[in-house]
Amino acid sequence: MTSSSLPSIGDALLNNFGQADAYDQVMGRWSRRLATPLIAFGGLSDGERVLDVGCGTGSLTFALPALAKLATITGIDTTEAFVEAARARNSDPRISFDVGDARALPYADAAFDRAYSCLVLHFVPDAAKVVAEMRRVVRPGGWVAAAVWDSYGGQTFTRMLWDVASVLDPAAPLPFFPPMTGPDEMAEAFRRTGLVEVEQTNLVIRMDFASFDDFWAPFETGEGPHGKYVVGLAPDARERLRQHVRRVFLGNRPDGARSMAAVAWACRGAVPNA
Repeated sequence: MTSSSLPSIGDALLNNFGQADAYDQVMGRWSRRLATPLIAFGGLSDGERVLDVGCGTGSLTFALPALAKLATITGIDTTEAFVEAARARNSDPRISFDVGDARALPYADAAFDRAYSCLVLHFVPDAAKVVAEMRRVVRPGGWVAAAVWDSYGGQTFTRMLWDVASVLDPAAPLPFFPPMTGPDEMAEAFRRTGLVEVEQTNLVIRMDFASFDDFWAPFETGEGPHGKYVVGLAPDARERLRQHVRRVFLGNRPDGARSMAAVAWACRGAVPNA
């Protein structure tokens, strides 16, 4: 089955991501860092059947078995290249990966004890459908948890790019409020689906860059909304943007390592007991 034969998870996601190696540079290395605190917040118990919705190349999926003795772990993503990369990395017989649409999960009601979604909902225009589907496939008494970037106030590395871009290009699209990223927006969506004991919090990781090139190179891959904007610029405009962003990154110091805080909104809720 190819991704083109699937119902779209949303044009924003399908059009912005697709190359597994580039995705790991842009998103994967940070979702790996976020996975453990998200799992700690969402909870996990021995013997559970766990679903990772929008698993990408497996960042959260592969973190799960290190934290509990799970029965099964299933990852699903709409991008076949990501699923193939995750399958190639996998050596755990409890883990499986499927290609499918998060808005119409191909699983029976109450098939899992717990469902996670890490850095996915803010790329899906109709993200509430994903939350509803996660609730449907989790058993009564089970838990749903998700995290999205706080793109407006908690992502220094993208604000650096877009703040400079907005000065150089007044027509630049500023993607600061994608779905679920406003205060309490995810919690409200969880409650509307009927989840209970809903709680939202902030999770903080560090984004460490070895140099400006390490910071800038992922934008040049064209992956994600930031990369799409950068590679879509004319060469002279792109170089102008790069030079101005470089100046901000360096901060009047020699090029070298930089570390930036990154904040994610995280939310959890329980499926009501019958």
